[in-house]
Amino acid sequence: MKQIEREDARIYILGAGFAGRAIAREIRAKGVFGAVVAFLDDDPAKIGNRIEGIPVLGPIKDVVNLLSRHPADEAIIAMPSASSEKLRELYFLLKNAGFQRIRIVPGIAQIVEGEAHLVQAREIDPQDLLGRTPVAIGLKESLAYLRGKRVLITGAGGSIGSELSRQLLSAGVARLYLFGHGENSVYQIDRELRLLQAEGVGEKTSIVPVIGELKDGAYMRFILDRLKADAIFHTAAYKHVPMMEANPVAAIENNVLGTRNLVEAALATGVKRLVLISTDKAVEPSCVYGASKFLAERIVMDVRERLAPDQHFMVVRFGNVLGSRGSIVPLFRSQILSGGPVTVTHPEATRFFMTIPEACSLVLKTGGVGSGGQLYLLDMGEPVRIRDLAEQMIRFYGYEPGRDIRIEYIGLRPGEKVFENLNAKDEAIVPTKYPRVNRLERTAPAFPIAQVLQALEPICLPQEGSEKVYRNRRALSAVLNKFLPTLKVPEHEPEY
Repeated sequence: MKQIEREDARIYILGAGFAGRAIAREIRAKGVFGAVVAFLDDDPAKIGNRIEGIPVLGPIKDVVNLLSRHPADEAIIAMPSASSEKLRELYFLLKNAGFQRIRIVPGIAQIVEGEAHLVQAREIDPQDLLGRTPVAIGLKESLAYLRGKRVLITGAGGSIGSELSRQLLSAGVARLYLFGHGENSVYQIDRELRLLQAEGVGEKTSIVPVIGELKDGAYMRFILDRLKADAIFHTAAYKHVPMMEANPVAAIENNVLGTRNLVEAALATGVKRLVLISTDKAVEPSCVYGASKFLAERIVMDVRERLAPDQHFMVVRFGNVLGSRGSIVPLFRSQILSGGPVTVTHPEATRFFMTIPEACSLVLKTGGVGSGGQLYLLDMGEPVRIRDLAEQMIRFYGYEPGRDIRIEYIGLRPGEKVFENLNAKDEAIVPTKYPRVNRLERTAPAFPIAQVLQALEPICLPQEGSEKVYRNRRALSAVLNKFLPTLKVPEHEPEY
């Protein structure tokens, strides 16, 4: 977040477009961050002119090494539409030119047209250089369906939930409910959003933190009746694969029965839109987490016939996101900074990756154009080999893979696959007219979700006469494997 700089710091802004000009005006107005001494740009029409009274120098690769610098100098990359390839080029040009501090303003997926703020600038991160070129969504237009509405985000303190919250500041929503069961994470995103608002980001929105449990069905009915939410984005889930393999009953109770509680409460209280965030691990699931998300998808899709004409409950599925808590990007970062080795499960393991901001902007777009009971799939591009990702990150921090930082292969962890798929054999991908948003059409017979939930309840919830199966992992595995034969059941599964 915002930091006070030395008043004599010299700031170079890369990009003299709308974002760069907005940042320069804000620095000048506040007068405590240093002084912008030049724009650096590659546009021949701008080079040699003055914008906002500031000279424009370029081309960037020709002038960056000619700048006189001292340790307080800073570069801010203000090119929201730049590709990851362009950002990589700029980053290494600046690093080789001796810049110690390099910040970046949000990508086009995160800012409303014409609005960029200094408070949004942050230290450049490996994920900025690893993602693909973002698609220009046009947040103001795509979020119009939420203007004046009350929006609730479950798991608001998580990686996806918090980014949805940031983007929703620009939606003109009447109230933004930050729902979660972890007070610290909800506190942090609540505090961040209020700071962003104080610095001029977004519109006037009432931010309301709500601490609660999805697993408490009575509470969910009560709280949704009180909050009168118009739309819900359901991101809350236990999602760490090996941890959920060790705690399978908790995964099902939270991810499956919690989703059931939310959906039933939303139906009962007249919520108009509900969007479930799902994962590629729900495709022919081999792990308990994947099985829980498969069942959560079925719960949302199963209520299609119960929806009113103006109600739209849907699922949006995508793969991994770069930089989420507990993902490999933060893990690799800590391993690199401690001298290695960087641990990779399998030399040929691949995953589909998308940046968190792009995923969230597409989720918000889909929430407005999607229809009831449908399953949508975000276009993830080509899969990325984890080994290649590790090598790129090692180079980002100035080391050479193999020579300076060793890569160690540790084998697949419980529940993991070498490759992930985005759709099952019985799911056909149907393009929509919206960029990077596809619809999935299932050809398989209807899944007996009500029967599965009935079998899972006595395992997850205490019931008279079912004491022998309560919290019993073997009983859980038997139920899941009966309906999801792709699930890998451990050979020596303990009873509890």
